[in-house]
Amino acid sequence: MNPVRDVACPGAQPLTPLQILHADDSLLVLNKPSGLLSVPGRGEDKQDCLSRRVQSLYPDALVVHRLDMATSGLMLMARGAAMQRAMSLLFERREVNKLYVALVDGQLEPAPTADGRGLIDLPIAVDWPRRPLRIIDAAGKPSQTRWRSLAFNSEAHCTRVELEPVTGRSHQLRVHLLALGHPILGDALYAPDAVRARSVRLLLHATALRLIHPATGTLLSVESPPDF
Repeated sequence: MNPVRDVACPGAQPLTPLQILHADDSLLVLNKPSGLLSVPGRGEDKQDCLSRRVQSLYPDALVVHRLDMATSGLMLMARGAAMQRAMSLLFERREVNKLYVALVDGQLEPAPTADGRGLIDLPIAVDWPRRPLRIIDAAGKPSQTRWRSLAFNSEAHCTRVELEPVTGRSHQLRVHLLALGHPILGDALYAPDAVRARSVRLLLHATALRLIHPATGTLLSVESPPDF
């Protein structure tokens, strides 16, 4: 692991250490904290973000994918335009395997399959009157999430769940778990007030990343355990 660096943009909120978990001449793997934007937003108060902090150390770093501001965990960046195109193709071909961990409300029983894994196959669309929210809609884009219950905490009345997005729609994991009847704890956009209040942050973390390195042809596997 590379040393943790304190890096922020001018006018940023108090520093959160920037964790670089992998760095080479082609790509970077970062550990994004919850509450930090992946890329700049609209307005002067939304310019501090992971991509700008990284670019202060690696000026050639370019965004390949994003995590929601509230989501923590692993995020890839390419070094240079050619590698950005190569990595974008990997995502388009679904050759980047990503795993997430979430804590959801209630007891989510294992799927009735031999390995206990289930598939949520529900199309997602923009909820235009309430954008940027998303909804399940038959006219939406095909969206699939594989899931597996890991453990139920009876005292906290929540279930630890492993999630693997097959597609990459905005808010996909949050919307799909809500559709199952098990919203993520601390979800300020989709959870009922009582579930939202059970955590000061969204308990969703990108915990594992696997891909064939576009430059070397070797397997790159990075893990980041959640802090919840």
